[in-house]
Order: sequence, then structure tokens, then C-alpha cells
Amino acid sequence: MIFKDLSFSVQRGEKVLMLGPSGCGKSTLLQVLSGIIPNSIELPMKADTITLPESWGFVFQDPDTQFCMTYVDEELAFVLENLNVPRTDMAPLIEKVLKRVNLHLEDVHTPILELSQGMKQRLALASVLLLEPDVLFLDEPSALLDPEGTEKIWSSIKQVAANKTVIIVEHKIDLIADWVDRVVLFNDHGTILADGPPTTIFEQYQAELKRYGIWYPGVWQEYQESQSFQSMMKNRKLAVSSEKIHLNNFYGYRGSTPKIYTESAVAKAGDWIAILGENGAGKSTLLLSLTQLLRTNGVYEVNGIPIVQKKNKRQLPTGLSLVFQNPELQFVTNSIAEELIVSLRGLTKQQAKQHAEDMLQLFNLPDSDTRHPYQLSTGQKRRLSVATALTPQTDIVLLDEPTFGQDARNTFAILEKLEELRTQGITILMVTHDMEIVKSFATSVWTVMDGVLHTNSANGGGSNACLVHT
Repeated sequence: MIFKDLSFSVQRGEKVLMLGPSGCGKSTLLQVLSGIIPNSIELPMKADTITLPESWGFVFQDPDTQFCMTYVDEELAFVLENLNVPRTDMAPLIEKVLKRVNLHLEDVHTPILELSQGMKQRLALASVLLLEPDVLFLDEPSALLDPEGTEKIWSSIKQVAANKTVIIVEHKIDLIADWVDRVVLFNDHGTILADGPPTTIFEQYQAELKRYGIWYPGVWQEYQESQSFQSMMKNRKLAVSSEKIHLNNFYGYRGSTPKIYTESAVAKAGDWIAILGENGAGKSTLLLSLTQLLRTNGVYEVNGIPIVQKKNKRQLPTGLSLVFQNPELQFVTNSIAEELIVSLRGLTKQQAKQHAEDMLQLFNLPDSDTRHPYQLSTGQKRRLSVATALTPQTDIVLLDEPTFGQDARNTFAILEKLEELRTQGITILMVTHDMEIVKSFATSVWTVMDGVLHTNSANGGGSNACLVHT
């Protein structure tokens, strides 16, 4: 059971933000309010009355679930076809909506699979905006966007939705906290704790926000000023010694086209490298290339061992774990417990079981031997994907947006675990758009621009963005 005796209504034209810890049922409630549940997704439920909007659009938390077609222009044309827009009128409408969401493509007939997750998120919003619905349901529409993209997306939404009803689930609330009319606050069990104007919720329910680890304005500053964070940073030691990754004239390919290049890059034991760049710049391609999931060329060494690609054979680097941007790509079993054990090697059955139990507790995951990973919320899937990568055999961990969709409590838990591992000599390469993470935890920054990786050593004074607390 997710909700019991829940009463919820939204007036025409209201802007409502639903806040609560990851996994409390916010996304499920959005789908109930739109009628997706139970009309499209059959789930057992009962209600005294349900009033659904006649005209609505839904932006899903996972953009890959949004699309019906294979190409960008076909996806948007599909929307217009359903609105009976003449074919001759489609091109200018498609061009206009892509500009509105800041999705710039050389060719609109681009396969959706070739887009980054952030670009897909823009496309999903564009398809919904074309509908011009009366009600917008937005499930973390900016979770995968870079800071500039986040600002532009919310600016576009505010312009388009000025006279519309908007119901939002979002963890990045700084740009909308003063725009919404209401904030509805949920606890872990999907019970409404409070419902009122933003100023009332953020001022009068501080204890509840902190207790359930929910994002609120100023939470990062409070965390950075906390005794536990200050103590962690004060005792921070960089275990820099041996080279873990060495790149020279390195290329990563998608198909036959080089998509990422760096002249030279080195990561050492104890490094926490934040990888920054705009959506679509090539950050995820870099991580996939390092794991040899994409074809590469040039010098690539892991722990001093050359990684060589031959025509029909790839040498996979050992000791390296990847957390995919899409957490569902991570899962290979049918239960949460199995997922945490399947990649463990060299451990006894009891040791593997204990490791799994530790990960479940640390990452606030359901303790279930039968629950399928796909049955988790997106935030829970994300935490499980991180947990599966942190095995005792891992000494290099690559993470692609590991904190998206997370509440404050789980974000800090993930970061603190990674910091603990870093002090033990683990090398961390993390793609992120969260500059607070960069300022608070990164020891150096790599930047990807138009498919080229630029490295800046914080220790050498080349970066102005990190090493604040070392």
C-alpha cells in the first residue's frame, strides 16, 4: 500500500509542488491524478471520487519512457498528427518548440537513442508543450539538465504555463520555490504532513523537512556548516599515490565517429574528479569509453596495464565499476537482494550476505528478497545502481549523475560513502551538474566541451571550482 485515505485536489490555474522523501509515492500520485493509473497502468485502487483533467500533458521522470518514435522530428510530428496539424505547418512548429526548450540539433532527423539523457529530457518536455494542455504534470523535468539548461527549462515552463494548472515533483526547487502557489509535504509513507504556501511550509515545518531529509532552500549551506561535514573535511586526507588511469591521444567512438577525445589525462588513487559539461558534450560517452563499452583508440592504461582493443575482442579493465546514467541498464537479476550479490567475487556466502545487508541499510533500500528492481521508484533505482557498483573488488568507480532524483538525506549518504572510499584510495570519476557537490567534495575537475576533454589539476592551481576543503 502506498496511500491510505488520501484526499488531494488542485484548483484551476494553481501551481503545486509536491515535496517528500524519495520513494514516498509522489510520482505514483502524479500518475493517479492524470489517470495513467489505473487507465493505462493497471494497479488495484479504490476511491470515493476521482475528477481527472480533460486536457493534460505528462513529463515522465525517465525520459526514455516518454517516446513513441525513433527520431526527434518524428516524435514531435507524431504529437502534431494527433492534433490534426497539416504536414506543411509542422516544420516551423517543431523548430519553435525545440528552441523553446533549448535543444539545438544540426539535423532534427536525429535518432533519439543518440541523444544524451539531458537532451532527451528536453525533447520530452517539447513533445508535451506542443500539446498545449490545460494541466501539466511534471515529474522532475530538470533532473538531468546542466545548470544553464535548468534555468532555461523553468523559464520556458513559467512562460507557457502562466495560466495553466501545473503539478510538479522536483528536488531542484531553488528556481520554483517562489513561483508555486502551494507546497504539499509528504512523509516516508505517503501521508500529507502539510499543505500551504511555500513560505509557510519552509518556515514552519523545518523540523519535518530535516527529519525526512527533504530538500529545502539553504539545505546545502546548513550541511556544509554542520559539525559532521566540517569534521569530515578537517580530517580529509588525499591518498594520492599511484596512477589508476592514464590516457594519451585517447578517442572514444559511437559507431565510426569519434565522440570524445583527450590529449592527456591522469587519475590517481584518492582522486575525486568531477566531470562537467553541457548536456550532449560527451561526458557519458567518456565513461562508456573508459569501461570499453564503446570502441576506443589511443593509449589507455588502468593500474599500469595497457587496455588494448583488437578488431573482434575488447580487453575489459579490472577493478573498475560504472554507474550508468539510466539505472535500469545496471540491473541483471530479478530481486534487490540478488542484485547486490551477483557481482561479488571471492567472498563467502555469509560475507556476501552481510555486504548486501550493509548496502540496503546505507542506501535506504527496501529489504526484500523478492521485490524486482524495476518495482522501485526512480530514486531508489538510482541508489541501488550505486550500491551494486561499490563492491570490495572495485578500486575505480565511474558515476554518471549518481544523485539525480534523490532527496537530501540520500544525496548526502551517497556522497559520504564515496568520500569514505576515497580516503581508502578509491578513485572516483563523477559526472554531475550539481556545483555544490563539486565545491564540497571534488579534488579536481575535468571539463568536456564539444567532445574534447580538458583536465585541470586542483593541486596544481588549474581549477577555480574545487578543493575548497582539502
